[in-house]
Amino acid sequence: MAPYASDDNTTAGEVDEQRSGRRKAARYVVPVTVMGVAAATIGLVPALADSGDPDLPKITAQQLIEKIAKSDVQQLSGTVKITTDLGLPDLGGLESSLMSGAASPDKGGSSADPTSKLTELASGTHTLRVAADGPDKQKLSLLENAAEYSIVHNGKDVWGYDSKSNEVYHGTASDSPTHDEQQPPATPKDFAEEALKAVDDTTSVTVDGTARVADRDAYRLVIKPKQSGSTVGAVTVAVDAKTGMPLKFTLTPASGGAAVVDAGFTQVSFAEPAASTFDFTPPKGAKVTEEKAAEKKAFDKKAFDKKAFGKAEKSPERAPKSEEDLGKGLDGMKTIGEGWNAIATFDTGGEGMPSGEAGGDLGGFVNSLGDKVTGKFGSGTVFSTRLVNALMTDDGKVYVGMVTKDALVKAANAGN
Repeated sequence: MAPYASDDNTTAGEVDEQRSGRRKAARYVVPVTVMGVAAATIGLVPALADSGDPDLPKITAQQLIEKIAKSDVQQLSGTVKITTDLGLPDLGGLESSLMSGAASPDKGGSSADPTSKLTELASGTHTLRVAADGPDKQKLSLLENAAEYSIVHNGKDVWGYDSKSNEVYHGTASDSPTHDEQQPPATPKDFAEEALKAVDDTTSVTVDGTARVADRDAYRLVIKPKQSGSTVGAVTVAVDAKTGMPLKFTLTPASGGAAVVDAGFTQVSFAEPAASTFDFTPPKGAKVTEEKAAEKKAFDKKAFDKKAFGKAEKSPERAPKSEEDLGKGLDGMKTIGEGWNAIATFDTGGEGMPSGEAGGDLGGFVNSLGDKVTGKFGSGTVFSTRLVNALMTDDGKVYVGMVTKDALVKAANAGN
C-alpha cells in the first residue's frame, strides 16, 4: 500500500449495489434492493465497544495504515456482535425476500444458501462466532434463538447449514488464484482495506487516541469526508496494537444519532483453532442442496469497482429496453462526482416508478416509501436510508450514492 500523509483520504465500502441491480424487477424494486444489499454488505463488518484508553506509543496515521497493510493474521477465533441500523422502511419482510431472490426455498433454493441467509445482517443486532486457520479454513456461525446457521469453508468445500430447517447447502471454492479478490469483503481487515484503498484528497485520516477492544490494546483510526453533501459522518477503525488487525469498525452518519454500523469482537484469540472446528458432515435426514454450475460465477468486485467508482465511463448510446437487460444497463454505469460524493448512475431502460394517482395502489405504496422530487430531469422518487440514498426518475434512470437527497437531484439535473 502506498504511503499516506496523516491527513489522508478514504472512501467507505459501498460496492454491493450491483447484486440487487441484476434482478429482473428493474422498474419497481431496484432502489429498495440496492439499499438493502448495501446494508447487508456493510453489516458484515465486525467491530466492538471500547472500555478504557491504554497508554500506547505515539503513531501517525501513515504508520497505522501501513501497520494494517502489513497485518498477516492467519489464525483466530472469537465472538462478534453486529448492530446495523440503516433506517430501512418496514416492508413486512419484502426487502429480505428481494435480497434473497432465487435462493429462497419457495423458488427451489435452500434456506442454507449463504447468499440468502447472510442478508439477515442488514438490520438489527446479531451475534456471530468466527474462526480461521489460514486461507482455506474458515467458519462463521450466526447464533439465533434456539437455532444456529453456519458457513464452513474447508479446502475446496463450502458448506452452509441451517439447524432450524435442517437444510444443508454445498458448494465449492474457486480454483482461481484471484478467488479472494472476487468476493465481497467479509472481515474487519477486508473492510478497513476497502475503506483505505480509494484514499484521496477528499478524505481526512487521523489517529484519535487509543481504545480497549475485546481485552486488547488498540489504536483508533478516524476517517472523515472533507466534502459536504455526504451522508457519512465518520468511520472509526480500532486497530490491534500488536498484530495490526482491525478489531472494530463503526460508521456514524452525518445526520447524527446512533451508528449505522457498530460491530465488533467481544472476545478474540489468535491461537490456532482445533482442526475439528472446520469439519462438517451433513446431519442425518438433512436436505442437501448442491450448488448449481450457474451459481459458481464469483462476484467480480474489481470490475464493479471500476464501473461504479473508478473513472467515469461514457453512457451507452442506447439503453436496454427490458427488465431482463438490466445487467446490460449496469455495464453502462458511470460515476458523477468523486470521493465521498461519488454517485453511481445507470439506466434501467424501464418506465420508472409508478406514482401518484396514475400508479394506482402501487403508486400510493411507492409514495409512502420515498419522497417525490422534481427538477430539470423531470420527476422521480428518492428512497432514503440513513446512509445510502437512491433517486429513480420517472423515465427509469437511477442515481445511487452515500449522498443527500439534494445531491442526487443536482446530479440528475446535470445529466439532462
